Amino acid sequence: MLRSIWNSVSAMNAQQDKLNSISNNLANVSTVGYKSEDVNFQDLMYETLNRDGYPVNENSPTALITGSGSKTTEWVRDTSQGSLTETNKKSNLAIDGQGFFRVTTPSGQTAYERAGNFNVDSSGRLVDDDGNVVNIESVQVSGNLNNNNFTINRQGYVYIREGNQDRLYGKINIYNVVGQDSMTSIGDNLYTPKQGTQIYQNNDASIYQGYLEQSNVDTGKEMTDMIVSQRAFELGAKALSTSDDMWGMINSMRR
Repeated sequence: MLRSIWNSVSAMNAQQDKLNSISNNLANVSTVGYKSEDVNFQDLMYETLNRDGYPVNENSPTALITGSGSKTTEWVRDTSQGSLTETNKKSNLAIDGQGFFRVTTPSGQTAYERAGNFNVDSSGRLVDDDGNVVNIESVQVSGNLNNNNFTINRQGYVYIREGNQDRLYGKINIYNVVGQDSMTSIGDNLYTPKQGTQIYQNNDASIYQGYLEQSNVDTGKEMTDMIVSQRAFELGAKALSTSDDMWGMINSMRR
């Protein structure tokens, strides 16, 4: 009976993690550039019952082992492309393909983000809503950006308008990492690479000016998964309740 209780508790803990990931995804369904998360399940230790003095059916091999429940493994982020929505705002950028924008936080930390809902600040820098500055490499000419004087092509080259001429200002590179789960979320839609992760410049991705990438959360799938997880959680709770009733019966008999 103790094993049954342990199995129920571990299964409920695993389903709670699953429900947490679903709740987080649904809460960010409208967050620009958000990538959904999921959890995988793994069996805990198995124990053989094939030993002296233990009643088992020798003709049924599966009856010779018993499990000790399940647990969730590390959360996995789905990096698939979200849909692109046109905004016609010059400072809005969307990545078509794999990769991230590189930004510098106000504290000087290098981070990466997928969301491209940028603005031009009072200093003429391209920043996100939290003040993180988009890295523009190889600046060729002096001058500050404003909301109307620059264009960015699909390769990330930034051109600034001076009079009747467009002059190359710099380039926004797209960076990617080796391994799907090589980035760690640090909040506010920002990521940092895990230790030892290889970062490279992805020249196969394109940048769309005047567009935003929406989250890749599939609401229908999340709602279905939530119903399944809730039913599994309720089953575990019912098993605990039944075990508690059985212990109560045993204690009453002993008196």
